Amino acid sequence: MSASRPRIVVARRLTPAADARARSEFDALMTDHDMDAAETIAAAREHKADALLIGGTSRLDAAALAGMPDHVKLIANSSVGYDHMDAAAAKARGILVTNTPDVLTDCTADLAFMLLLGAARRAYEYDALMRAGWRQKLGLPDMLGVRPSGKTLGIVGMGRIGRAMADRARGFGMRVIYHNRSRLSPELEKGAEYFADLKSMLPHSQFLSLHLPGGAASGTVMTRETFALLPKGAVFVNTARGSVVDEDALLEALTNGHLFAAGLDVFRKEPDFDTRFAELKNVFLAPHMASATIETRDAMGFRALDNIAAVCSGRPPIDPV
Repeated sequence: MSASRPRIVVARRLTPAADARARSEFDALMTDHDMDAAETIAAAREHKADALLIGGTSRLDAAALAGMPDHVKLIANSSVGYDHMDAAAAKARGILVTNTPDVLTDCTADLAFMLLLGAARRAYEYDALMRAGWRQKLGLPDMLGVRPSGKTLGIVGMGRIGRAMADRARGFGMRVIYHNRSRLSPELEKGAEYFADLKSMLPHSQFLSLHLPGGAASGTVMTRETFALLPKGAVFVNTARGSVVDEDALLEALTNGHLFAAGLDVFRKEPDFDTRFAELKNVFLAPHMASATIETRDAMGFRALDNIAAVCSGRPPIDPV
């Protein structure tokens, strides 16, 4: 590593607070846009960087990493997910990889529950009606949503965010069931019911929320088969990754009446998502913004910089992956 201030490339735009810290503590090459893989590697070579701070646009697959200069010793992801890069290929090159767990747990769970409520209570339709001027009387049978209180929420992936989602659901009097690679301890379960088999859990899930990582390890979890196992009238929420859902199967379930509604923050292609979702009134949409609060986006940048500072000073990374 450099003897003076560590040389880093910040390959994505940061919040003003994180940007200021990067400039003050490091010899930082900053950017005015989110760099792709080729730009990131070229900047690393030009700046003779010790470390990189990247986001999802820097899709560093094995082929890209083969061209990474040897002086790069750390790739710090400013997110909890790192499926946009090949961590195993980086490690094979002797490059450490870190992420930012913990700091975005609450905000992601907040938005997931907002999507759940918005989908269940037809928030898009109510908002559209008001923006069009209202001017029509609504009676008892009109524009009815479904009530989350007292219903069963199935959670797929009971990590930090899944558990935070469960806490919010308990506040609404929901029964919580979950599927995970392994069962949690009683202290973490907090009374949630474990299903070792996903397909056994789905028929009980009046609401279903995904909180598992994307990438090859998870694969496509929600398919025509698994959507069909949900009870008719279920509400589906995804703030995990678009890659875990067969979007054609989801669109089919939303249009044939099997699903009541969906709340979606993530998609297979971003930002060029399948606009058929935007045509459906029973879909509540967000543009991958689960962590988008000032506090959390600051913390994500700071945590990535903390990892860089640790490694560049000869200490172990805080959040190795």
